[in-house]
Amino acid sequence: MKLYYAPRSRAARPRWMLEEIGAPYELVRLDLAKGDHKRPEYLKIHPHGVVPAFVDGDLVMFESAAICAYLADKFPEKRLAPPPGAAARGLYYQWLVYSMATAEPPVLKVFLNTVMLPEAKRSAAAAEEGRAQWASVARVLESALEGRSFLVDDAFSAADVMVGSIANWSKVLKLLEGFTVLQQYAARLASRPAFQRANAD
Repeated sequence: MKLYYAPRSRAARPRWMLEEIGAPYELVRLDLAKGDHKRPEYLKIHPHGVVPAFVDGDLVMFESAAICAYLADKFPEKRLAPPPGAAARGLYYQWLVYSMATAEPPVLKVFLNTVMLPEAKRSAAAAEEGRAQWASVARVLESALEGRSFLVDDAFSAADVMVGSIANWSKVLKLLEGFTVLQQYAARLASRPAFQRANAD
């Protein structure tokens, strides 16, 4: 297995999964500042020229949530996903999709308009809109996590990798203030050795 990776990117999610699984893999580091991700040889692997990308034998794929879901199913003995057909599997799918479709966009909006974009291109109104949208997401997640440690059947899964990575990103942007349950969830996940290894550089 080979993961194309850059620090502080969505590639940390499948790297975290790989560290949780403990199977051997090759980490191919791309220097985004040098444009490694836009080189023709990488564009054959990921046509959008972003990370992550993942190779397993003849399989070449991208999208962090898809890679995490694939890995959970490839190593069922690690119990990183509920079994197919179980009711919990439906909730598992829900949170995987929710992470990208609902939870990440407002955090990205805040990040772009407070950190990433040049100051002249930042919008205070857009950042505030992102904060309001995130607050709605945070309340939904707090309700789902009330009285439990993890999102699905109170067992750690790939859904926690996806949602937890966004929760910890939102913490960096100071978006968890006032959301105690979510703060505790983010801290609980960040204390996992696999998370720490995946985010060490």
